[in-house]
Amino acid sequence: MQGNQDNLQGDLSGESIRKFLVYLRPYRKGVLLAPLLMVVEVICDLMQPTLLARMVDRGIAQGNLTLIFRTGILMVGVALIGMMGGIGCTVAASRASQGFGTDLRSAVFRKVQSFSFSNLNRLPPSTLITRLTNDITQLQNLVLMALRIVVRAPLLFIGGTIMAILIKPQMAPVLLTAVAVQISIFLYLLKRGLPLFQVVQQKIDRISTIIRENLAGVRVVKIFVRSWWEKSRFHSANQELAKSTIQAFFPIITLTPLIMLTMNLSIVAVLGFGGFLVQRKGMQVGEIMALINYVTQVLFSLMMIGHIFIFVSRAGASVGRVREVLEAEVEITDPPEPDRTPITSGKVVFENVSFSYDGRQGEPVLQSISFTASPGEVVAIMGTTGSGKSTLVHLIPRFYDVTEGRILIDDRDVRQWGLETLRASIGMVLQESVLFSGTIRENICWGNASASLEEIIEVAKIAQAHDFIMSFPDGYDTLIGQRGVNLSGGQKQRIAIARALIKNPAILILDDSTSAVDLATEKLILEGLKRRKKRCTTFIIAQRVSTIMNADRILVLDGGKLIAQGTHDELFRTCSLYREICALQEREANRVGVES
Repeated sequence: MQGNQDNLQGDLSGESIRKFLVYLRPYRKGVLLAPLLMVVEVICDLMQPTLLARMVDRGIAQGNLTLIFRTGILMVGVALIGMMGGIGCTVAASRASQGFGTDLRSAVFRKVQSFSFSNLNRLPPSTLITRLTNDITQLQNLVLMALRIVVRAPLLFIGGTIMAILIKPQMAPVLLTAVAVQISIFLYLLKRGLPLFQVVQQKIDRISTIIRENLAGVRVVKIFVRSWWEKSRFHSANQELAKSTIQAFFPIITLTPLIMLTMNLSIVAVLGFGGFLVQRKGMQVGEIMALINYVTQVLFSLMMIGHIFIFVSRAGASVGRVREVLEAEVEITDPPEPDRTPITSGKVVFENVSFSYDGRQGEPVLQSISFTASPGEVVAIMGTTGSGKSTLVHLIPRFYDVTEGRILIDDRDVRQWGLETLRASIGMVLQESVLFSGTIRENICWGNASASLEEIIEVAKIAQAHDFIMSFPDGYDTLIGQRGVNLSGGQKQRIAIARALIKNPAILILDDSTSAVDLATEKLILEGLKRRKKRCTTFIIAQRVSTIMNADRILVLDGGKLIAQGTHDELFRTCSLYREICALQEREANRVGVES
């Protein structure tokens, strides 16, 4: 943890600043204009106390109404110029910071879209959501602050100090003592702030994870009457976030009164020492007023600098977290010279394939898998739970890369194909049928944006979805709620199958994608796939023997190994595990039939 925190702080002062500056380049005009306009505002602010002193000492004290009037007009004019500078700086800085945040968020989102499954295992959705929203907002605000306050505060501090010393050098010790005290306080805040704000961001991640899980599984929560547990879990995480936030801001809360005390004592010292000098004719009343204004400006500028340090401490955690996403090494990428020839036949060959989620050092999930799926062949995959069935089919579109061996499609290693070309030729229906907000037509057209209504209806009929779609008042224009909330599990699966078929893929992968439909509908879907004009190589993962009995080839996996392959009849004769699975399902079917 400490090492990470040190890296974050180093990032703020070094390489990360250069990395993030690239997102400000398109807005260089605003980046340059904002500080220049802020300089105008600061100069105008610094002129006001001097003009006030002249009005008091030369105008009011001597009864010179002309000087009072002219100085007053000049002060108003200077104030208006300063106001225009401040407004212009705010507008330029806001545009630059908003553009920076927009471009950075887009860059992070594009990077996330390129992530492999392995990357997403290490950076889960909850933390990515926080980084795309909260963390980037922190950096966006940091840019806004840098273009305004980071310019204003140092200039006001330096200018105010110089002006105060020029008015009365004897006051320098008072001012410098106050400055030294405030700087010590701010350095303490900076040292304490970064580790504490890093913890705050981690607690926000935890809150995001719980909210995401609860909203996605709200039906499960209700059916198991676990609302009390989810409330307790959220309350605990929420309390931890509140506690961490309080701990992070506690030094600020406790030391802010000390800063105000320092400022007030400094003003008292100026008044006391200045009054003594006025009595001795060594200083004028207007000079005391100007000096108090400059001391206040200097100390307020130091307070602004302190708040900058505090905010930088908090943003430092966000810098490291966003940079981690941007610099994450994407494990699955296009080869140097990708083959972009469309896949046509769909022949798939596994040659001694082994795979581990942790590379060669990890426990293998698949070991020495070898088989050939001929073009247009239906290959079913069956095995015990955790035997690696889903992992095997995830290797075909390169969601993961093999640890050993190779996978060939149309006699070429999948690692030689361009990812877009490879995946465009593969239709896949995952275990969880994910649909998106929009109409049924739009969801099916995810597979082919230019598909005609006739093509959509054709694949919907093959997927046995057309009839229930037409039962809705709006048919294919029926709106789907978020994640298909207004559809049954079987309906979502059938729409997902239609979405995969509309691609006209050379390879079709059905990962337990008919588990929520009845046997009769499942049989019709499989028959429809066989009757298609364009037969594709099809991989079917299924738990029911009835689903795969008519497959051209059945692969039986156990413990990550391919223990047998062949037709249903061949495996029933030669594979004891397959016979056992068949017998268990037959007994279960008979028991259910008797009970019903």
